[in-house]
Amino acid sequence: METYIIVLLCIASFFAGFVDAIVGGGGLIQTPVAMILMPNLSVASIIGSLKIPAFSGTSFAAFQYLKKVQLNWKLLSLMAILAFGSAFCGSALLNVVSNDFMKPLLFFILIGLAVYTFKKKNFGQHQDKSHSNRQQILYAVIISVLVGFYDGFIGPGTGSFLVLGFVSVLGFDFLHASANAKMVNLATNFGSICLFVMKGKIIWAFAIPMAFCNALGGWIGAKLAIKKGNAFIRKFFLFVVILTLLRFGYDVFLK
Repeated sequence: METYIIVLLCIASFFAGFVDAIVGGGGLIQTPVAMILMPNLSVASIIGSLKIPAFSGTSFAAFQYLKKVQLNWKLLSLMAILAFGSAFCGSALLNVVSNDFMKPLLFFILIGLAVYTFKKKNFGQHQDKSHSNRQQILYAVIISVLVGFYDGFIGPGTGSFLVLGFVSVLGFDFLHASANAKMVNLATNFGSICLFVMKGKIIWAFAIPMAFCNALGGWIGAKLAIKKGNAFIRKFFLFVVILTLLRFGYDVFLK
């Protein structure tokens, strides 16, 4: 593989880790770059290889959050187990079918999300304690299964969807949502990695250097998010959602 390709992939991976640490969606940066630079590789090989830097960056970001943000470990343990299994199944399906049919649906979901977040100024600014324990567990199961499968099957934007689930469904503020989302995202990445390693789809020549760069970006991004707080994360969330819309809009209408 050409050296300049690896350099460009590493640059994309750094920015992906930075964005992903704050609100998720880092895959929206490094996935299209990888597909453009390596058009002869299968989608499964690219997605599988990118799980390594994604896991690395999420790990470093999660460690930063762990030091500053209190987490609900009982709830997270359940979500991580379910998300791992769902991501494994989603990646298994990716090896045999195309995922293009999901993009139009996601495009319109994201439009609604962007409008709602923009209009509701207090969205994700404080925690909502109104859910009972049973309701919280039920919602957590649904989020874990759906988003976990999505991450294994499609991937880009998973962190943002997890943040959305924690904020809009479970009632977390943006800071706690980002912290908890990182832990679940680790499980989805690991589930996919296990499947892709079994299938021999990971190309370590660019996955390893990208992992170091993604980790550095994740470390910096998490520290910035913790320092700036909910208002900053909300604005960044809107920015990433709009970029996601543009990306999916291109795939749906122009590609």
